[in-house]
Formats: sequence, structure tokens, C-alpha cells
Amino acid sequence: MEMTREQREKQLSQDFAREVKARVNDYFEQNRLSRHANAAMIIKTVVLVALYFGSYGLIVSGLLPLPWMWFFCFVMGIGMAGIGFSVTHDALHGAYSASPRVNRLIGCFFDTLGANGYIWKITHNAIHHTYTNIRGYDEDLEVSPLIRLSPHTPFKAIHRFQHLFAFLAYSMATVFWVFVKDYKYFLQRDLGPYRNKKHPLFEWLFLIISKTSYYFAMIVVPLLVLDITWWQFGIGFLTLHMTGGLILGVIFQLAHVVEPTEHLQEHEAGALKGAWMLYQMRTTNNFARSNRLLSWYVGGLNYQIEHHLFPRVCHVHYRQLSPIVESLAAKHGVPYHSLPTLWQAIRSHYRMLKRFGDPGYAPPPRDQVVWADPVRG
Repeated sequence: MEMTREQREKQLSQDFAREVKARVNDYFEQNRLSRHANAAMIIKTVVLVALYFGSYGLIVSGLLPLPWMWFFCFVMGIGMAGIGFSVTHDALHGAYSASPRVNRLIGCFFDTLGANGYIWKITHNAIHHTYTNIRGYDEDLEVSPLIRLSPHTPFKAIHRFQHLFAFLAYSMATVFWVFVKDYKYFLQRDLGPYRNKKHPLFEWLFLIISKTSYYFAMIVVPLLVLDITWWQFGIGFLTLHMTGGLILGVIFQLAHVVEPTEHLQEHEAGALKGAWMLYQMRTTNNFARSNRLLSWYVGGLNYQIEHHLFPRVCHVHYRQLSPIVESLAAKHGVPYHSLPTLWQAIRSHYRMLKRFGDPGYAPPPRDQVVWADPVRG
């Protein structure tokens, strides 16, 4: 009896998953490498943490003239995004260290940036990584009601113009995160597939304490110790967050909302069982793999495929794993989406914003999606 499409996809996914896991295991064993952070990762952590907190220290020291204070607000924004990409992202995935205690400790840097690590692990680790690009589940598609990041999101008239203002909206992402997003998720009754989600008392207390500490350090202290007006403070605060927010917002969108990737509807979530790796390959995109400086700064998130397949592997290993995954994808006829440069990825995302802003746009039926032919023999 001929297999259905769903059965073929499950078999394909299982065959690919079995071989890619074995090859990746062989890579670490044969090279006698840990899957976690190495010396280069530790040096990067020190550099990025020093960049952010060192800039903050220089600003509140009161030793700098106003233009230099503004400049270091910009530098703080770069450092904030770098810590999020390259340090806490790995720690919150449990990839920084084999020790949960170390991961928890390093992950606390996330909270010092004004975010909340506990709720991130739910919305990102558990939901986004399981239900990537499924509208109604994947919270990463719900950046703003003004932006339509899935063809299955209900259309609003404002979406016609989203390609004109989306990047500005991305730049405000961390302002929203610091003051609204975490509270919203804590109070939200349903989160993705979770219904009537309850949160431990400790996490509520930690949320309140960490947020209050952030507001005190980032708002109260500068206004108390610096000879600046409220509007000068506001410019600096917005410079910090608009810099970091734009970098974070754009990089995360280039991994999933670009032309090569697929978007699934909510009712298709049940079909993922048994075909998860194939589904990740369909919905995820790499970009600018040859750009070493970019890879260093964004914590290997330009190797998003390898990250989604092996989220508990530290990102310093993704560049070496990428050829293994790509060759096996070609062998099994599995899609491996990758755009050559950062600029091409940004342009692709921009085109998708325009397409999703068109109420008449419809993605091609799945039976018309063309994947690579498997290598025979």
C-alpha cells in the first residue's frame, strides 16, 4: 500500500534525524570536544559583558561630557544585543555549560538587561522551538498587532504599509519588553499551546525584584547622579533600546520570516509528531555563514538551522556542524535554506513584509513546494 504524504514525511524526517544525530555525535567524540562553551566563548562573554556594563559605569560616573554619554548609550545597545545573542541565549537553552547551576547564573544576565529568563524559556525554548512559524502557537510571530509576520495572521488595513514602518517597530521591541511584554505573558491565561498557565510564586517574586532593580539602575540612578534634564535622559534611554531592539528584532526575523521558509496553520501542529526535524528544516533559514564577525556577534544565530536542531549545543560549534547538516540534507532530499549574505537576508525579509501586507497574497500549496532531490547511491 502506498504511503500518504504525512507517512512519507515522517519516514524521511526519522531517517534524516537518525543519521544527522549520529554524525554530530561522531564529530564531538572523534575531536574530543565538549558540546558546551570553550575558551573562546568565555572570552566573548567577558568582552560583551564588559562592553555593556563598562559603558554604563562610564555614563553614571559623571566624568563624560553629554555627547560622550550619548555615544556610550549607543555602545550599550550594541552590548545589550550581543549579550542576548551570544551569552544568555546559550545559557537559557542549557548550552553554555554542562552544569545547570552555571547556566542559571549566566542566564541571570538576561534579567539584568530588563527581560525575564523564566518566561523566555517558555515562549522561546518550549513554544517557538517546538511550533516554529505556526501562527497561533509561535509567540515570535506576535511582535506587534501592527505587523503581519505570517500569511495566516488575520489581515488589517495597517498591514499594507508594514514594510514602511516594521524596522522602526523592531527598534522599540526591547522598550516594550522591559515595560510590558513580560508582565503580559505572566498575566496571560493561555500561552501558545499551554492553557490556563500558572507560574510559581518564586518566579513572580523574581520578576518583581529583577524588574524593580533594572528600573532603579537604569532610570533612578542616572537621574539622581547626573546633571541632565529628563528629556536628555529620555534620548539616551531610547538610544540604548532602539539600537539593541533593532539589532535583536532584525536578526531574529531573518531566521524564519524570509522567502525560503514555510508557514504552517494552527491545525497543522498535530502533524508534526514524528516529523519534527523535517519541519524545522522547512521553517528555518541560515544566512551569511561566511561572515565570521557577524557570527561572532550574533552568537551563531545566522546558523539558525543548526541551532534549532541542536539547541543544547553551544553556538561556537555551529560553523563546524553546518557542513555536516547541509550534506545530509542533500543526501536525504531535505530542504536546507541558506541566504549568502546579511543584506540578501534583510532584503528577503523586506519582500516578505510586502507580501504579507497584501491581503490577496497566499503561500503556495505544500504539494507545490519544491525540495532538493535526494542523492542516490
